[in-house]
Amino acid sequence: MTVSNTSKRRQPSLAQLRAFSAVAEHLHFRDAAAAIGMSQPALSGAVAALEDTLGVTLLERTTRKVLLSPAGERLAVRARAVLDEVGALLAEAEAVRAPFTGALRLGVIPTVAPYLLPTVLRLVHDRYPDLDLQVHEEQTANLLEGLTTGRLDLLLLAVPLGVPGVVELPLFDEDFVLVTPLDHPLGGRTGIPREALRELNLLLLDEGHCLRDQALDICREAGRADAPVTTTAAGLATLVQLVAGGLGVTLLPRTAVRVETTRSDQLLTGYFTEPAPTRRIALAMRTGAARRAEYQELAAALREALRPLPVRVLGTGN
Repeated sequence: MTVSNTSKRRQPSLAQLRAFSAVAEHLHFRDAAAAIGMSQPALSGAVAALEDTLGVTLLERTTRKVLLSPAGERLAVRARAVLDEVGALLAEAEAVRAPFTGALRLGVIPTVAPYLLPTVLRLVHDRYPDLDLQVHEEQTANLLEGLTTGRLDLLLLAVPLGVPGVVELPLFDEDFVLVTPLDHPLGGRTGIPREALRELNLLLLDEGHCLRDQALDICREAGRADAPVTTTAAGLATLVQLVAGGLGVTLLPRTAVRVETTRSDQLLTGYFTEPAPTRRIALAMRTGAARRAEYQELAAALREALRPLPVRVLGTGN
């Protein structure tokens, strides 16, 4: 029997690939070691062993920093792909063994988390008691990065995303309402035309929040060309307090109204003429996710659990 040179060659271990991938990401041995829970000497030794196994220099080490060599740049991509595939293999095995067990890393945007998580957590506690739900609240761009790199398993956020390799499982649509100070002429009104947004001093969230982008889109649809931003806030709670203080008005999704407007008695809520401006909330998963069937079942269960909220629950075909 003839044995090829390839089969004789030593194979890198997963520990070596994991160590090298961490250094390639952080370009710092201490930070890389902390990120994967390995001691710095062990990490350095694993990378050196990988270089010996592959017969190439992966890193350029100086007293100040670590750089990837040209070979390291190319092989870091391969190493990350191998580790991702191993992670997918383990997830597939776990899903086959027992659905709705093990860890589920759920990413949620800040303008959804405080208002939907009570329902999500209650559903998981009651229906999936063996599921280890781990919640991460981040802005949309960070969540998508986490999903595509495998750091997160499932997202709960506003759509459409339009991102290749990501499947959206729509849950519901909800209207936006206008929150104003007590003395505002539109305070408490119904049938507010969208065109009213052309002249309002509208307060928005900081850049990076998808709700800010949605509000700006609504203003553009109403015929407002300029960006109505003089004051911004990091969260909806602060935004509403700025409105209560008379600095302007803001748009809130209906699911946030009960929580946020009860923080002050200086607020009124106005409602737009139908069709009101809306946003859509969905779960999002990777195309070909190992636990696809579980996520679809979870989406269906969530739709039922969310029906008491002031939203329009969607079917799977929406």
